[in-house]
Amino acid sequence: MRCLGGVPYCSLIATLLCFSGIALFCGCGHQALTETERLIETYFARNLQEYITLAYVIQYFQYVIYGLASFFFLYCIALLAEGFYTTNVAKQTFGEFRSTMCGRCLSSSFIVMTYVLAVLWLLVFAFSALPVYFFYNMEATCRVVDILTETPASINQLCVDARQYGLLPWNAIPGKACGMTLSNICRTREYQTTYNLYIAAFAGAGVTLLALVHCCLHLAVYQMYVKMLKHRAKEERRGYDLYRRMQRDRGGTLSSPYSADTFDIS
Repeated sequence: MRCLGGVPYCSLIATLLCFSGIALFCGCGHQALTETERLIETYFARNLQEYITLAYVIQYFQYVIYGLASFFFLYCIALLAEGFYTTNVAKQTFGEFRSTMCGRCLSSSFIVMTYVLAVLWLLVFAFSALPVYFFYNMEATCRVVDILTETPASINQLCVDARQYGLLPWNAIPGKACGMTLSNICRTREYQTTYNLYIAAFAGAGVTLLALVHCCLHLAVYQMYVKMLKHRAKEERRGYDLYRRMQRDRGGTLSSPYSADTFDIS
């Protein structure tokens, strides 16, 4: 029970959330980018030179995903270790463990770094919503096409233009999909897989953001808790010293309102 009492459950939950969110974001995001390149190559561009820039951008983002996965794996382990440290300090500040200046500076540094990461990851979370928005509009247009199948003239005017979203240059041919061609694209396995992968990556980014905010608040609360324990101990020590002086000055016996062990604050 003593070992279980020293487990930082809040840090453990935040670490598991961060691991799962990063795994979901990186894994699904990497595969979604690969499927996106395949969709653009098959249905929206006929010449390699028309989407070569997009291919380079996708490759660049995939390398960024590799770096993010490695960084957050190490950072989450460090945060979990910090959670164990702060829990032991909070529970045994005046026992075997003591809160040192180095430890307080380290905890404060983790709070600041986690806060900065949370702010930056908020931008990543917003950015990951863009492909979901694109595929959602595409899905909505496909539903309209399916409803208006009896009027071919109107169907051909319903299009999704990848050039409007900056995925292709304006001279790309065809650059867009209209009518039944668009409806057929929406029925393909590649399209449905890519759409679901982007939704999963967006959810993973949200889970990671939640984990970072949770961890930042948890570390801040424990810092305040340690400060409260130190202040309480100082007050008890000051009262005990006052009692000893009064006992020495009066030469009598006084009943101390404090425990003889000044470090017992449980």
